Amino acid sequence: MEQFCKDFFYFLSKSILGGICIAIAGTVYLSVGGVIGAILFSFGLLTVVHWRFALYTGLSGFTHNFKDILWLFVILLGNIIGCFLVGYMIQYSQPIIIENAVKIYNSRLLLTPLQCGLLGIGCGFIMTTAVKFAKDEDKYLPLLFGVPVFILCGFLHSIADAFYISVLPFEFLESNFNVILYNYIGIVIGNFIGCNLVKIIRLKKEYLN
Repeated sequence: MEQFCKDFFYFLSKSILGGICIAIAGTVYLSVGGVIGAILFSFGLLTVVHWRFALYTGLSGFTHNFKDILWLFVILLGNIIGCFLVGYMIQYSQPIIIENAVKIYNSRLLLTPLQCGLLGIGCGFIMTTAVKFAKDEDKYLPLLFGVPVFILCGFLHSIADAFYISVLPFEFLESNFNVILYNYIGIVIGNFIGCNLVKIIRLKKEYLN
């Protein structure tokens, strides 16, 4: 039990820091927007990989057993906590950003959970590919290019969206809570599928052979 508690707080602390990194990236994207904002967002992912923080979309593709998948829930929780810590700070210190978050989420409200899940698959595949380049070959350019690609394609990143949600006004959240929650779950599931897309295809190929 003692070891479990140590592991839990270790993963949680690394996950909170990972969420903070993505929240910083999300802040610059909400501030700048467009292609430049999408490129600058890469700083968050580069920081996570360099410091080896825990990120749901960075680790979902590297799970090997059911225990690893259970730890992903801890990582996702920590990421969300980190995003909300920064989000509340941004709401207080830079309220002008709130309007841009509302614009993003007004477009999300037009989607169904299935659509959000499908858009999450693309993001998950790109993120796992980019992280694998960084881990296996020490190449960081795929991260630099991969992040703007998924943003400009309109693919959805569950941790980035957690930050955008944290910046939304309470009244907006309250009136659209169910839609936001179901769509967010769709993004989380889509990211996981996308992160493991190569594994899924390989398994299918082995089965067919």
